[in-house]
Amino acid sequence: MSPRALLSWSTAVLSALLLTACAKEETPYAWRLPPGFPEPFVPEDNPMSEEKVVLGRYLFYDTRLSGNGTMACASCHEQKRAFSDGLATPTGSTGHHVARNSPGLANVAYLATYTWANPVLDTLEKQARVPLFAETPLELGMGSRLDEVLQRLREDARYPALYRDAFPDEERPLTETNVLKALASFQRTLLSGGSPYDRYLRGESNALSASAKRGMELFFGERAECYHCHSGPHLTNSFRSKDTKLSERDFQNTGLYNVDGQGAYPGDNTGLFEFTGLAKDMGRFRVPPLRNVALTAPYMHDGSIATLEEVLSHYTAGGRDVTSGPFTGDGRLSPLKNPLVRPFELSTQERADLIAFLESLTDTDFVNDPSFSNPFPPATTP
Repeated sequence: MSPRALLSWSTAVLSALLLTACAKEETPYAWRLPPGFPEPFVPEDNPMSEEKVVLGRYLFYDTRLSGNGTMACASCHEQKRAFSDGLATPTGSTGHHVARNSPGLANVAYLATYTWANPVLDTLEKQARVPLFAETPLELGMGSRLDEVLQRLREDARYPALYRDAFPDEERPLTETNVLKALASFQRTLLSGGSPYDRYLRGESNALSASAKRGMELFFGERAECYHCHSGPHLTNSFRSKDTKLSERDFQNTGLYNVDGQGAYPGDNTGLFEFTGLAKDMGRFRVPPLRNVALTAPYMHDGSIATLEEVLSHYTAGGRDVTSGPFTGDGRLSPLKNPLVRPFELSTQERADLIAFLESLTDTDFVNDPSFSNPFPPATTP
């Protein structure tokens, strides 16, 4: 081959490689969105890729991500419970009490803020830092042992290759930042849209029982008024997608406590007040989504209400009257609660109908989807 021909051939090969690389880089992520779901918001510095999702799934289930190697994200977020844990409040890897209930993660990609009452955690990447690195309370306890944790991952034959695939442009991709990015990417795929309620909205008139249909009318009606806060596609007023602007963060006080007669909440659980110091924000928390709610008991930010029936009693009473213990006080009389939380009557049948509707929000495919399950073989699960 002549020098000129060799140069021409080399140039063509190089151009083809560059075009292939660019095409791969520009190929959009193939979202598996339930019918009617918009594309979630994704930060520009962490575009979705299948490789990041795969890596994030391994990290989510890996107990070696905690400082002492005893807990994983999945320890408090179990798939069978719609990624909640069935406890009132969890305990961290070193035995620290965590004051707030572990929420379910269905459709967490669409929330405008994360955790129960932090107005500045507006991405899953930021949220992941809380359980991983926070020390008060200490949850996974990765912060003071970061180098040790990362070394554990480097010593596992899986992770160097998984990180190279997920972050191919980085010479040393196994970093703290990329742990957060991969975890966030996996969590954005936890999409739930196959419940009987969803099927009914898509035209399957028999997907809901007659009782659930009556309960839906109550839920979205002016007597129960549930929909004022539990609105939109995921039944929460906290919502963000790719094409929506981030709206003003919304937090609500539901009259759960009134320990001083002026609306005070327990000192370790004051809600938005913890961040703003404003009296009006005492006891205000993010409105939780209700998808799969029948699987995520107990309820409220501190897990202090055990069943859906008790949740209905709380709202029909217009708040909770705590008559014993350290938090005695009548939340029904709180001057800080949302005025929509007011007493109203439900018959026995109407209560059953509302429960039937809430149970119709359960997506059994979601809690059994193998793509969300523990990727480690049972004998080798960390």
